[in-house]
Amino acid sequence: MIIKPVSELRNNFTEISKLVHEKHQPVFLTRNGSGDMVVMSMAKYNEQKAKLDLYAGLARSEADSLAGRVVDYDVVKNELYGILESKGATLEKS
Repeated sequence: MIIKPVSELRNNFTEISKLVHEKHQPVFLTRNGSGDMVVMSMAKYNEQKAKLDLYAGLARSEADSLAGRVVDYDVVKNELYGILESKGATLEKS
């Protein structure tokens, strides 16, 4: 985990940008010793967003299943692959 004071963002923006792109992880910024914000690359953000969209789709599917609404596996799989690919994820289809 990379933690820096928020002043680093103002004083060393280029270094922070380099860190998030080279390390492929977010930088946590603190203010007065407490967590204040997180900085990450757009690629990492899109990856995280794609995961959240996948989890939301899985939660909807589980709710449908529990309610007795059954959908064909291939239909669900293709829909989830479509969501992930629209977010820039590259997946190996099985």
